Amino acid sequence: MYDVIVVGGGHAGCEACLATSKMGLKTLLITGNLNMVGSMPCNPSIGGPAKGVVVREIDALGGYMGKNADLCQIQTKMLNSSKGPAVRALRFQEDKIVYMESMKNHLEQTQHLDLLEMYVEDLLVEDLKVKGVLLEDGKKIEAKAVILTTGTYLDSRILRGHWTSKEGPDGQKTSKGLSEALKRLGFEIQRLKTGTPPRIKASTIDFSKVKTEPGDEYTWKYSFDEGYESKLKTRIPCYLTYTNQEIHNLILENLKQSAMYGGVVEGVGPRYCPSIEDKVVKFSDKERHQIFFEPESLSLDQEYIQGFSTSMPIEIQDKMIHMLPGLEHCEVIRYAYAIEYDAINPLEIKPSLETKKIENLFTAGQINGTSGYEEAAGQGLIAGINAGRKIMNKEPLILARDEAYIGVMIDDLVTKGTNEPYRLLTSRAEYRLLLRHDNADLRLREYGYQSGLIDEDAYQRLLCKRNCIEQLQKDFKEIKIKPSLETNVILEESNSSPITEGTSIYSLLKRPEISYLTILKLYPDLIVDYPDKNEVLEQVEIEVKYEGYISKALSQAQKMRGYEAKKIPETINYDFVDNIAIEAKEKLKKIRPLTIGQASRISGVNPADISVLVVYIENLKDKNSTKERKS
Repeated sequence: MYDVIVVGGGHAGCEACLATSKMGLKTLLITGNLNMVGSMPCNPSIGGPAKGVVVREIDALGGYMGKNADLCQIQTKMLNSSKGPAVRALRFQEDKIVYMESMKNHLEQTQHLDLLEMYVEDLLVEDLKVKGVLLEDGKKIEAKAVILTTGTYLDSRILRGHWTSKEGPDGQKTSKGLSEALKRLGFEIQRLKTGTPPRIKASTIDFSKVKTEPGDEYTWKYSFDEGYESKLKTRIPCYLTYTNQEIHNLILENLKQSAMYGGVVEGVGPRYCPSIEDKVVKFSDKERHQIFFEPESLSLDQEYIQGFSTSMPIEIQDKMIHMLPGLEHCEVIRYAYAIEYDAINPLEIKPSLETKKIENLFTAGQINGTSGYEEAAGQGLIAGINAGRKIMNKEPLILARDEAYIGVMIDDLVTKGTNEPYRLLTSRAEYRLLLRHDNADLRLREYGYQSGLIDEDAYQRLLCKRNCIEQLQKDFKEIKIKPSLETNVILEESNSSPITEGTSIYSLLKRPEISYLTILKLYPDLIVDYPDKNEVLEQVEIEVKYEGYISKALSQAQKMRGYEAKKIPETINYDFVDNIAIEAKEKLKKIRPLTIGQASRISGVNPADISVLVVYIENLKDKNSTKERKS
């Protein structure tokens, strides 16, 4: 018997099984093809706006995605580097072949973890508690908890035009039995859709007709830990081109031949990652759309055509592809396709990612209605941690919206639900100035340590860094830079006004044009008692420059924490709560929020409903207290 069984070896499954194994629990990962663990069936990259911050959060909590991304990257880039720290995020191009090999190797070397190449046909459930799984070959395996991370494989089918095929990504086998099992257990199943662009033979592309998009000269890292330098020394550029009116006209003329507009697609596609047909139809005022060529692997003569996802039939796709600048004479390795699959309504799951209907059954990733490797990995990590914590009789780890993008994502899913593949965006986070790329370890590493995923050495480094930041903030208010010719020359070089009297480092850092690099020139004797002093100084600079905004965000978050602290009794009967709108009552009965804070974020529940609910709960507490005193 296992403590935990994880079904599915994608990004969610890898993080889930590594988390429970690291917690010392006997874990089994079951997946259809062990050579495809951590696969990238869509874009060969990790990170992006908001998503890159999630990868840092995963690493801060003790997950592995960031470390594997560091090992296998072939290009790194800091997005929005010229903008404020709230929107900066990393995006890495990965060698997708090396990424899978590296992930499999890590899984094989992990203690307490067994791997099994097999398909799961059904769940073993007794008295609304999961007891294990039934394999395709009829064998039963028992476990205390099961985590489903099935990605886009649940009753999936590939679509090109009016042609369909029952299969998963990259031609892998679909999983029909589990989908039926979930329906039988009473879960609300929804049909979703995503897609992937064509792959082109790189040696047949005319790169003279496209713009080169290199990565940054500086090699960035996701992981806060040392020892994860890239295995690959080669750096590969991406390329930029654009669609044209000729392509747009061809699409519009053949719109009914696409699976999406021809009535073949049943599922709902992602609004924020539309197909090229969607772009042409919904943004008809646009004369062109960006298209990127991205290398998939150093061992493959193959480019991924980012932004050119389509469900058109092959003969139309072929014409579209060859109309793109640079691809006039290219060889197509694989044509684009749409894929639709089953997912459960995320309103069926708790903030811990345990399902409401079946105890000890957890779900993570695209089965919960999300889109993207990073979103999946973040959920997988939390599902693994909470499955482990439940087995150990500990309270679940539930990250607040002001603590992590992962917390924002999970709260959005379980509170608001989704009827399309959910994608994380910076605009979804009301406290994004607090949820920065640079401070993920300061926000979350403590939780990773408490859950057993962060070792003592890493934890002590965190404490050292935190102490160093606090000390420098104090020192910068006390250390004064004296006016001198040399000092004012340095300030002039930074386009800053000269000083005529002693000025604190803190005051100088408040100036928008002054960075910590300027401070190091002005005060070269500055001692930073931490291995990476730039990391600490960057943190101090952000805290000083954005002090007012950060204080305001913290104050707002603290106010909301008051609502989060107000628990809603699990046994509450909303039918007895008078003066609440009918829609609000129905939503509250369906979602069953844990706190007043969560209830306030439910669509259709208004402030007036919340006020009534708070009064009702207070009266309920008073009645219960009176009964206890009398007894």
